[in-house]
Amino acid sequence: MLLAIDIGNTTIALAGVHKGKVTAIQRMDTSDDPGVLVLRLNKALAIFHKKGYIFNRGVLCSVVPKILTVVEQTLIKSMGFKPKVVGRDVIVPIKNRYKNPKQVGQDRLVGAYAALRLYGQPLIVIDLGTAITFDVVSARGEYLGGAIVPGLRLSAESLFLKTALLPKIVLKAPGDIIGKTTEESMLSGLFYGYGVLCQGMVDLLSRRVGARSPRPHVVMTGGHTHLMKKFVSPKVRIIDEDLVFKGMALLASL
Repeated sequence: MLLAIDIGNTTIALAGVHKGKVTAIQRMDTSDDPGVLVLRLNKALAIFHKKGYIFNRGVLCSVVPKILTVVEQTLIKSMGFKPKVVGRDVIVPIKNRYKNPKQVGQDRLVGAYAALRLYGQPLIVIDLGTAITFDVVSARGEYLGGAIVPGLRLSAESLFLKTALLPKIVLKAPGDIIGKTTEESMLSGLFYGYGVLCQGMVDLLSRRVGARSPRPHVVMTGGHTHLMKKFVSPKVRIIDEDLVFKGMALLASL
């Protein structure tokens, strides 16, 4: 079984993948403290072990270089194998049209590649993580680039940290677009606001792909997908929360 680990700025997600299917996922907060990080990783690995998961290979995708090193060394020590690292040991096989290809996060390329393989082109991938990214793949199967905006959690924390009276809130879907309390108003602004943003970006990016191309498939993924999906329908018809893990599994077999 393959152990796939997606290392983000705020969350590290670990998944067991068997024959291309994600069978279990664990998430943990990212930590700058190596000792804390190692403890959390070993705890997550122990839970997998108790559930009967036996990993014989691994693949890592990271946007945090210094944490990547800690995770890689922990796996070598705890699991007894050296994982492949996306961007170093395995290159995402998609034509990258960014002006400086090295500036594109490996997670964005992995998601675009997975969506291309699974759903065809042209396409738009919306990844709801620390940042919300919009990635575009052309009708020729080339990665064109996209757009980046602050994610739900980041925006909510900014409102709390940068204002005197707005509270820290737990992210949950609002019941009504008209908030009757400060918390409800913040949730409405975040969810309905980002829903409209996503819908508008899909329309703009779809037109930019070109009138001569088929309308792009739109795929949504990322940790906040389950919260946001009803706020972007019907613009998004493909929901795949495991997209990056599936892409990592495809890369591990190369």
